[in-house]
Amino acid sequence: MKASEQDGTYPRPILRRERWHSLDGTWEFGYDDAREGEREAWFSEPGGGGSDREPFDREITVPFPPEAPASGIGETAPHPVVWYRRRIPHDVLAVGDGHRSLVHFGAVDHRAKVWLDGRQVAEHVGGQTPFTADVTDALLPGADEHVLVVRAEDDPADLAQPRGKQDWQDRPHAVWYERTTGIWQTVWTETVPGLHITDLAWIPDPARGVEAEITLAAAPSAPVAVEIVLSHDGEPLAESTSVVRTPRGRVELVVPALRNGIDREDLLWSPERPTLIDARVTVRDAGTSAVLDTVDSYVGLRSAGVGRGAFLLNDRPYYVRSVLNQGYRPDTLIANSGTAELRREVELIKAMGFNAVRIHQKAEDPRFLYWADRLGLLVWGETGAAYEYGTEAVELLTREWLDLVRRDRSHPSIVTWVPVNESWGCSDIANDRAQQAYTVALANLTRALDPTRPVMSNEGWEHTDSDIMGVHDYSSDPELLTRRYGDAAGFEALLSSPGPAGRTLSLDPRQTGRYHSGEAPLMVTEFGGLSVGADDDEFSYTRTGTADQYAALLGDIFGVLRTSPVVAGFCYTQFMDTAQETNGLLDASGSPKLPMETIRAIVTGASPTTG
Repeated sequence: MKASEQDGTYPRPILRRERWHSLDGTWEFGYDDAREGEREAWFSEPGGGGSDREPFDREITVPFPPEAPASGIGETAPHPVVWYRRRIPHDVLAVGDGHRSLVHFGAVDHRAKVWLDGRQVAEHVGGQTPFTADVTDALLPGADEHVLVVRAEDDPADLAQPRGKQDWQDRPHAVWYERTTGIWQTVWTETVPGLHITDLAWIPDPARGVEAEITLAAAPSAPVAVEIVLSHDGEPLAESTSVVRTPRGRVELVVPALRNGIDREDLLWSPERPTLIDARVTVRDAGTSAVLDTVDSYVGLRSAGVGRGAFLLNDRPYYVRSVLNQGYRPDTLIANSGTAELRREVELIKAMGFNAVRIHQKAEDPRFLYWADRLGLLVWGETGAAYEYGTEAVELLTREWLDLVRRDRSHPSIVTWVPVNESWGCSDIANDRAQQAYTVALANLTRALDPTRPVMSNEGWEHTDSDIMGVHDYSSDPELLTRRYGDAAGFEALLSSPGPAGRTLSLDPRQTGRYHSGEAPLMVTEFGGLSVGADDDEFSYTRTGTADQYAALLGDIFGVLRTSPVVAGFCYTQFMDTAQETNGLLDASGSPKLPMETIRAIVTGASPTTG
């Protein structure tokens, strides 16, 4: 299926097969506050080993966390350990001809164990990252149905766990929201050949073509041929076949059409023209040419970088108009209600006049990235932070972050990586060399895994090794903003001062030098935070009394940044009201606080009539 024909329901857009089945829907569910489930073998039948009660005494709608109203439970009190059980008809998991049956989990917060028919098949740590259980060898022969059981553990008091905007206090406060426990992204099955592709990454080179990095489930017992075909609108662009003898292979595809600079423009990806190249990858027996595995994918041919004092898209200066999106929804919290909602969010962001979005303190569902790829929206990829510094926190976040970069690096929409925000998880970075080394290491590990995108070492302030000089400034005084960003001298004064939040912007002279040389452009990557008519128990950075006052102040502060000769882009806080945080351009129901044409005019500077 072509990328342009997908409906966005497939959970892993970059690597698609035909034989899959969603397990979302009604599951049995139970709390385990006494942490007795493993000892009493709740994973066995019937009802759990030595338990004298039925532990799965509730029903939950997956993939919504139990704290979310959409789950059917809506219990926000802390329950560190939860259990799920789902009965699956045999034909969903049935295999033959050497095939394997897999169960994929999009995300389970935070630690997960999985059993199938009483046998443990997976264990995973990381609340935002996917994992897979191969259940083939655990299937009980002759059974009409199979029993899948999941145990999830998420200690709300453990500040070493990456948690993002999930509150550690009993009730949400300020800019932190309800916690998430357990399954919060889709669960699905897939039938695959014994030797199959497990990971597929694309590294585009708009001047030449693309390189594919392919990972197989195991080393092939005999050489295999990996065949890749690229096409656009049904017309072939490039084809390559390589012999692979190891579990990993790299294949370079030269696209002749890119040699012509005029034709190249038709194939490049950008928000204004989000061209996607269809890709089919086939693994064959090198001797017999028999097909072993086939997957469909897509590629966006584009480059992302910085230089000459600007963000560069396809090696040309590109002004970034971004909005912060928390990715929390009233009914589903950190989860989402499906691909239609994700598509609608991308469409709304673009309709407001933004060309980029910063997903804040979470890793969003890959289907959101698919719609950003397809509809044309730049994305700053981020992760949820831990809130203390230490060995455990460093290990947990580093592992989870690298897994997320690996998961998402093939999406052309992602143009910047943000592993750390506002010194969260390294709050003493200004004076602690270990914490400085941590952020530098994260930035360099990211570049080692993906050298094709800018990386932020610490978004907002106290930069150690960032490719963009991102500044968070919530001043609502247009005159003060003009003094800071109206010319180069104004920002030089800010750069040598404690900074807008009393935090030094740069901790390393080399970082300052990168800004001065134009290698690290200046962007105001959080600003605004305006509300209109907010109540006393709601949070915002600046309150306005009426819609007219709101529109006027929005126009003034956007205008200062948009016309600044030194600012290369901005990110407004925020897309939508979230819980008690009423900084959104939309209210919590998704309705705009001003007419959409007015918001678009404020964001872009164009008149409402010309858009």
